[in-house]
Amino acid sequence: MTAWSLAAGAGDQAALTAFVRATQADVYRFLVHLNGRADAEDLTQETFLRALRTLSTFEGRSSARTWLLSIARRVAVDAVRTAVRRPRIRDLGDDALETMERTLPRSGAQEAVVLRALIDDLAPDRREAFVLTQILDLGYAEAAEVCCCPVGTIRSRVARAREDLVRALGADTSPGHGRALRTAPR
Repeated sequence: MTAWSLAAGAGDQAALTAFVRATQADVYRFLVHLNGRADAEDLTQETFLRALRTLSTFEGRSSARTWLLSIARRVAVDAVRTAVRRPRIRDLGDDALETMERTLPRSGAQEAVVLRALIDDLAPDRREAFVLTQILDLGYAEAAEVCCCPVGTIRSRVARAREDLVRALGADTSPGHGRALRTAPR
């Protein structure tokens, strides 16, 4: 990916196409977890627009994936700042998590929905670190670069996110609940 980004920065259109195709899904997934599915497509486009404007200055000191996810993180932060200035009202209707809790036993798809809701409820810094390391499979050092913080901070945020998820999942005593949570060391 880094080679494609460097070649794209030098004007290679085929490398640009390959770079965008190789990174688009990760950027979108990251932004879905940070800002929600409703805004993720627009934020993904904004991320690539910002990246393309500065691609010629990318020097490859970090991986292109890390560089691009750092841009995506800044786009997400900017979107939150904008949303705070112009708050939206959302009608959530029935609480989906409450409805899911009444449906026992759960299918794998239902567990995924509940886990997604629990991840969305994590504190933003913990959710960001958790998604980068556990869902997008970045190493702790790469996640620290994306978040502009020390590696130890990322480790701490991921550990606390896991604790929060285990605690939330532990509140439900249904058999087999919590299988989706992986706490293997990285």
